Amino acid sequence: MEIRIRLNGKNVEDHIEANLLLIDFLRRHGCRSVKRGCETSNCGLCTVLMDGSPVLSCSVLAARADGHQVQTLEGLQEEAEQFVGFIADQGADQCGFCNPGFVMNTIALLRENPDPTDDEIRAYLAGNLCRCSGYDGQLRGIRNYLDSRRGSNDSIA
Repeated sequence: MEIRIRLNGKNVEDHIEANLLLIDFLRRHGCRSVKRGCETSNCGLCTVLMDGSPVLSCSVLAARADGHQVQTLEGLQEEAEQFVGFIADQGADQCGFCNPGFVMNTIALLRENPDPTDDEIRAYLAGNLCRCSGYDGQLRGIRNYLDSRRGSNDSIA
């Protein structure tokens, strides 16, 4: 079957088997940030944005993405660079394996809600599994980023 996806701002056409998972399609097309973790839709490592909403690419057939826009971390580097340093400063990126999923969900959260509460951040990141650092470091990093952004907005006003 032929599919057409707008992947990280570029049109991609490919012939696929009907049972090909989106994660495998993305990795085939050079998106190495999309990782295989549990393959049961429980860890969040394979999170991508489809039409701006986070989806688990290990549970979506590539054929379902036909005609849609898909973004991976490779296509969102500039947006991610704004806050990933704040997460690293909290020691929340020890092995780095879970980071792409956290970053993708954080981008989706901040697009939807630019000033979330701590509970809203926790709820949005709940589907991401981190075995190294827990979740407080990620929360502190995102909170520090939001506070720094708020501080720079205050100085402009």
